[in-house]
This record gives sequence, C-alpha cells and structure tokens, in this order.
Amino acid sequence: MTNDIRNIFDRIAPVYDQLNDWLSLGQHRIWKEMTVKWSEAKAGDTCLDLCCGSGDLAFRLARRVGASGKVYGVDFSLAQLEIAKQRSQSQYPTPSITWVEADVLNLPFEDNRFDAATMGYGLRNVTDIPRCLKELHRVLNNGAKAAILDFHRPKNSAARTFQQWYLDNLVVPIAQHLGLKEEYAYISPSLDRFPSGQKQVEIARQVGFAAATHYTIANDMMGVLVVTKA
Repeated sequence: MTNDIRNIFDRIAPVYDQLNDWLSLGQHRIWKEMTVKWSEAKAGDTCLDLCCGSGDLAFRLARRVGASGKVYGVDFSLAQLEIAKQRSQSQYPTPSITWVEADVLNLPFEDNRFDAATMGYGLRNVTDIPRCLKELHRVLNNGAKAAILDFHRPKNSAARTFQQWYLDNLVVPIAQHLGLKEEYAYISPSLDRFPSGQKQVEIARQVGFAAATHYTIANDMMGVLVVTKA
C-alpha cells in the first residue's frame, strides 16, 4: 500500500501544484495559511512539515520563522522533494529548509526536537494514523502545537453529495485530461476510509496529545486538526 501511494505521488509531482490550483479554485493557499497560523510557529523556531509535497507549507513556515529559524520538509516521494528543492532555489531570500526523504511513520529525528509542525493532505494517505500521530508527538517539544490540514467527508448529506459530484465530474476528468485518471481516482475511497474530525481528536488524545481540536472549513469538506503536546 505504501509503495502504491508513493508511486502515485511520484507520478503526479510535475502537475501537483497546477492541479491543486484548479481543483480548489486557488483556495488551498488560504487553507494552508490558516494551517500555518494555527501551528503558532514563530521567529527563530525549528519547525517540521510532514508530507511536504512540493513545499507549500514548508515555505510558509520558513517565512514565519525567518533567518534565525529552521524548517525540515519530510516526504517519501523523491519526485515531490526534487520539485520542492527547485522551487526553494527560485525564492529570494532562499529559505532555510532541509528536505528529508523519510517515512512519517518512522521519523529520523530525536525526541522533543520541533517547536511547531504542519501537515497538509498527508494524514489521509498514511497506512497507520495513530502511529503517525504518535511519531509527531514524540518529535515535538513540550508545549508545541501541530496543525494538520486535510479533506474529509462532510456530515451534511447535501455537502457530501456535492463533494462526490465535484470529484467525479471535475477532479477525475481534469486528471484524466493530464493522463492521471487512476492517480486521482484514489481520492474518493481515501475519503471513505478517513476518520471523522471527532475521531481524529480521539486518536490524538489516545497517543498522548494534551489537547486536540478539529476545525471544519470549506463547508465541512476540509478540516484542520490542531494538537498540543503537554
């Protein structure tokens, strides 16, 4: 399963940002900015961005922590990391980001390393959500926050119907046009498997987070789980 997902993200890497823009009508930028704000990253912090993809959240974190801070972007897709590196070099001033190829279920960092963390559209794709959150808890400093952005199924039936229509009639056809129909068809089943916001809160508390809150955005089609380590 992990290799299948890695292969998907390797294949979509060249058009990932363009597709995100089209599919969210540019709104993903606002949601990502909100996520970074909820992480409470500040100047001088050492921060972590899990499932960093092509770097959007990592770049936002880098702007927040400034020249005295440090950001680590982690992804298991080498193709995505290569694009993140290229994008990083085109920014001025060049942000202080270390790109790390690694599995979020087994992070190559010592305990209590990071002052804040983010994750965008990654938790839904990991094979073991409790283990991922437990690893995140392990590497965060005491008092640190993490903000985790992802799609999920809305509770409201009308919003649910709209979401499925949107996926079937806009997302998959656009992906098909780019030769990536199979790669984006996986989104719908991944949403069916993904725990609700309340369940995410429960899991976060079970693995040791002192506080966990799930904020719904975009008519409940999107959510941000904010967790705090005691």
